[in-house]
Amino acid sequence: MASVAECLREWEELQDGFQRIQDNHRLYKQKLEELTKLQDGISSCITRQKKRLKELSLSLKKCKTHVSPEQRDSVQEIQSLIKERQNVFFEMEAYLPKKNGLYLSLVLGNVNVTLLSKQAKFAYKDEYEKFKLYLTIILLIVSFSCRFLLNSRVTDSAFNFLLVWYYCTLTIRESILINNGSKIKGWWVFHHHISTFLSGVMLTWPDGLMYQMFRNQFLSFSMYQSFVQFLQYYYQSGCLYRLRALGERHNMDLTVEGFQSWMWRGLTFLLPFLFFGQFWQLYNAVTLFRMLQHPECKEWQLRGSRRSSCAASPSSSSSWGTSSPPFVLCTRSFRTRAKTQSGTEEEQHGGQDCFSPLAPSRSHLLALMPSRLWCLTPFCASPDAGQSWGLACE
Repeated sequence: MASVAECLREWEELQDGFQRIQDNHRLYKQKLEELTKLQDGISSCITRQKKRLKELSLSLKKCKTHVSPEQRDSVQEIQSLIKERQNVFFEMEAYLPKKNGLYLSLVLGNVNVTLLSKQAKFAYKDEYEKFKLYLTIILLIVSFSCRFLLNSRVTDSAFNFLLVWYYCTLTIRESILINNGSKIKGWWVFHHHISTFLSGVMLTWPDGLMYQMFRNQFLSFSMYQSFVQFLQYYYQSGCLYRLRALGERHNMDLTVEGFQSWMWRGLTFLLPFLFFGQFWQLYNAVTLFRMLQHPECKEWQLRGSRRSSCAASPSSSSSWGTSSPPFVLCTRSFRTRAKTQSGTEEEQHGGQDCFSPLAPSRSHLLALMPSRLWCLTPFCASPDAGQSWGLACE
């Protein structure tokens, strides 16, 4: 049993430790206030610099046609430096607090979601990738159970509710990643917003003849899409890891970013799965179009699509769903030849492919993902699929 003297001695040690904690905490608050002031000052300076650079860029464009050849070279050099300066500011702003966008403000309010350290940013990005992988596996298991083991509208609703929750969570996480410097494309996030809404439409489809006619086909396709997404994750993550190791990619880039010529070796393994998935999407489109003509079709979930572009003819779906992969391959081949001839295109674009505006993604995105096409193919249900009547799957 401890004596009173030992207890008093221990209390004195605790008092000394508590005093040090108070001093450190006081110093921490002081540094935090200094950091906040420094962040605000840097943000204001960057904003002023960007405004002045924008004005200077406009002035240079106006003066460019009325300058001598010597001055024109100087103007072009300044314009290139302005573009580089914008990239530097983008990197700086990734470590500065910023106002949330409309979506994050509605969901989270005015909460600062900027992560200050590289380790924290990368850990959050890595957790986002793992979240997608784990949900892919879960959705594969659930869709398999609904297809072969359980035949209940309750379990089907649970599966569709899982999709709604998944897409809602993705949109929030992706918005936070964008705030922290991740170069996620706007169409990618918008696609997940649309997928959230249309997953809800699928969730509200009542049990009936039309639902049962499409149920097994839908669940089978969901399993296949989840399986392909699982294969793609490991292929894409391996490619991105190699690019990061070579110093050619940003740490906050996702597994959908970046493409190099050496990636084609692994991509040839995935291409048959991608082509098969696209033709399956076309088959889904034809099936739903025929269901729209069925005399028993009364659900608004199907009839509503008749009034929109989602219910376009199967030929439109066919032209998009079957031509995109060859178009992607031709685009990549063309860019490879152009790179060989010029030797500068890849450097100018930071090792990335610039895709035609006819499609919302770059060529490597369309090749790497199971038919991420903004086409008219209905009902996709992979974790990164547009589960909809109007948006095709990844």
